[in-house]
Order: sequence, then C-alpha cells, then structure tokens
Amino acid sequence: MSRETSATLFLEKQGVPFSLHGYEYNPNGGLIGMQAADAIGADPSSVLKTLVVEIDKKQPACVVAPAHQKLNLKKVAALFGGRNARMMNPEQAHELTGYQSGGTSPFGQTTSIPVVLSQDAMGQEAVYINAGYQGFVVRISPADAQRITDAKVADVAAD
Repeated sequence: MSRETSATLFLEKQGVPFSLHGYEYNPNGGLIGMQAADAIGADPSSVLKTLVVEIDKKQPACVVAPAHQKLNLKKVAALFGGRNARMMNPEQAHELTGYQSGGTSPFGQTTSIPVVLSQDAMGQEAVYINAGYQGFVVRISPADAQRITDAKVADVAAD
C-alpha cells in the first residue's frame, strides 16, 4: 500500500520505521479500532484509537489509547491541570487536525496539539495507529510514536 498522507509524510521526515496496513472501513460497523484489529489480524490491545478532546472548553489534546478501552476523561483533564474533558465535535477536530473523524492521526496534524499516549500501549512491541485516512493504519514502535509526538505517557483508561 502506498497511500501518502500528512501522517506518513511526517513519519518519513522523522526517519522512524513504520509499515502501512489498510482495511475495509465500515462507518456503521461498530467500534472502528476493533474493526481494524479484526481486519488486520492484530491483538486489540495493540490497535490504538486517536481521539481529540477539549479540556475545560479551551485546551485541545489528542489522546491515543487502545481501541478496546474506555477513556477516563477526568484523568485526561488532570494531566493538563484541568477539571473536565470532553470529546471535541468532529467538525472542530477536523479543522484543528486536518483529519476526518475515523481517520485522525497524532502524526502530521495541521495544528500541532499536545498528545497523550496510553501507558498500556508502551508495553506493546508495536502498535497500529491511524495514518490519516479511514481504513488506513501504520504499524510503529510505541517508543517511536511517543518520541516523535513528544507525547505524555499516562494511564487514561477507565477503571
């Protein structure tokens, strides 16, 4: 697969090893990350979803966490000294990142926003993260993903 996106161009510029993987995206097929895990034959704990949130209605952040986990928005808010976090609406997230919902990547965003990477992802040999289009992921080392996005590593999973 040779699809070029802002995310893949960013990864190439950073010089980190990655591989591309496509799957049949179904917007009505349930949890997208779980669809991707099933389609590419990966353990769901290694397939990460990328969510754009807003802390205290003013601070955007990008949260990258295992697809099968629920996010604890209070934990995310606390990482930025905030009280509350909520999902950003898809139109705002698209305007900010340059990516459509279901295709958001922490790599190569139009506007660079802080990234949080789930500590659960760090135990994986490799993770799959959206590459900028729906149905398109990159396989990358979590340490490389953390380093090139300067991500905070934290527990963001709901208990």
